[in-house]
Amino acid sequence: MSHDMSEDKLPESHGSAGQHEVATHGDPFADPGLPAHEPRRTDIDERAAKRAERQVSLMFVVSMLATVGFIASYVAIDADKIVYIFPLGHVSALNFALGLTLGVALFCIGAGAVHWARTLMSDHELPAERHPIEADDEVRADVIEQFKTGAAESGFGRRKMIRNTLIGSMALVPLSGVVLLRDLGPLPEKKLQHTGWDLATPEHPLPLVNMNTNKPMKAEDIVVGSLTFAKPEGLEEDDETFQQQIAKDALMLVRIAPENIKDKDSAELGFEGILAYSKICTHVGCPISLYEQQTHHALCPCHQSTFDLADGARVIFGPAGHPLPQLKITTNEEGFLVATGDFAEPVGPSFWERS
Repeated sequence: MSHDMSEDKLPESHGSAGQHEVATHGDPFADPGLPAHEPRRTDIDERAAKRAERQVSLMFVVSMLATVGFIASYVAIDADKIVYIFPLGHVSALNFALGLTLGVALFCIGAGAVHWARTLMSDHELPAERHPIEADDEVRADVIEQFKTGAAESGFGRRKMIRNTLIGSMALVPLSGVVLLRDLGPLPEKKLQHTGWDLATPEHPLPLVNMNTNKPMKAEDIVVGSLTFAKPEGLEEDDETFQQQIAKDALMLVRIAPENIKDKDSAELGFEGILAYSKICTHVGCPISLYEQQTHHALCPCHQSTFDLADGARVIFGPAGHPLPQLKITTNEEGFLVATGDFAEPVGPSFWERS
C-alpha cells in the first residue's frame, strides 16, 4: 500500500486567548506563547494568604532573633573555646556560633522574601516586546504606573505584619557588621610605641643576636660594607608571639667607615661605625633587605623607598614618610654588641597615636 507523504500536514495549534499564536507546519522553533494563568491557592483562599503571611513574618522574626544571637555569641563566648560538633570535629565555638547565627539571619530574610513573592505578590506574567534602550515619555509613565501597581499588589502597605517584621530584620542584620568592628580593638594603647628592645637599659643592656646563627654578635664580626640582621636576646622562633614581635624588633646592622657617616648624631648612637636601624620600612611596614654598600643606600623592595643609612637613614626616594628609627648600641665587657634602650621613636608606618 502506497502512502503519499506530500499530503501529510502537521495539525495547527493555538495558544490561550490573548497569547501569541503558535506557528503551523514548517517552523518548529516558533514562540509557543505563555501558558494560561492559573491562580494560586493564596489568591482564592484568604485563610491560606493569612497563613502565608504568618510564615513570612515568622522567618523575619527568626532572622531578628538570630542577629541578637550573633551579638550575644560574640560577647559571651571565649575566642579560645573549642567544642566538638559532629561531623565537623573539634572547632572554635565562637566561629561556629557566629557562622550559624549570621547564616540563619541572612537565610531567613532571603527565604521570607522569596516565600512572600511566590505566595502573596502578584504573579501575572507581563510579556513585552523588545524596544530601544531609551524609553519615550509614554513608556516611562507606564513603567512608573506599573511600579505603583506592583507596590500596591505586593501588599507592603496593607500587610503591616510582614512590613514591620521585614523592616525589623533588615534593621538588625547590619548590627552584625558593626559588632565585628570590635575586632579592630582593643586599642593598642602603648604597644605600638615600644618594641622588645624596651627591656634594655644602660644598667642592664640587651645583647644583639644574629638572626641567622642565633648567637650574640661581636663588633669585630661586622666588616665595613656588610649588612647583618639581628633580634633581641630571648626572642625565639618557636615563641607563640614571635611573628608579632619580630615585626617590630627586626634590626639591620651596617658598618660604615666613620669618616663617611654624614649625620654625627647617628654616629653617636652607633659603635665604631656600626649603626643599628629598624628593618621595618616606614611606608607600609615591609622588611628592608637590599643594601648598596658604595652609596650606603637601603632599598625597600615593596615600593622602592630608599634610605641613606650614612645620613640618619633619611628618605631620599619613594613614598616612605620618615627616616628609619635608630637603636643606640655599644659593647659590653665581653665585646658583644648590646642595646642600651628602645628606639627613640615608634618603628614602622605612621598611625593615629604616633607621637
